[in-house]
Amino acid sequence: MAAKELLFVEEDGTLGFGDYTLTSKTKLDNFEFAGDIYKVKTFAEITKLEKNGMFVYESVPGSAVGHFKEAAEGVSFEVAAAEDVQLTIGLEPESEYMVVLNGTSAGAMHTNLSGKLSVSVELGTDERATVKVEKC
Repeated sequence: MAAKELLFVEEDGTLGFGDYTLTSKTKLDNFEFAGDIYKVKTFAEITKLEKNGMFVYESVPGSAVGHFKEAAEGVSFEVAAAEDVQLTIGLEPESEYMVVLNGTSAGAMHTNLSGKLSVSVELGTDERATVKVEKC
């Protein structure tokens, strides 16, 4: 999944962002989408997305994300990277979420006091995975 740009709107109206092939940190800010302002920082070591100055997504190492959709009940997206990634997603504080990776349940997980949920995704070179996180 090669990124068209650092931050863009997919054909289905969702967001795409990130480029793990970059060797130096690159950012794009003041990207307006659905009335919100987004900022992305990305390269081989990390990809981070913020909305209206608030944390939304981070991966270590960097990743490319497609079809990113936020809803009241959670988030869903596709992620690709050169290797396994550790994802951190901003959600509601101290809440329980069901995590589904590639259609298989990874079980229920809890967010911390700041609303962050961490998930590991096993990927081979340039593989992609679907991630769905829904509030229980």
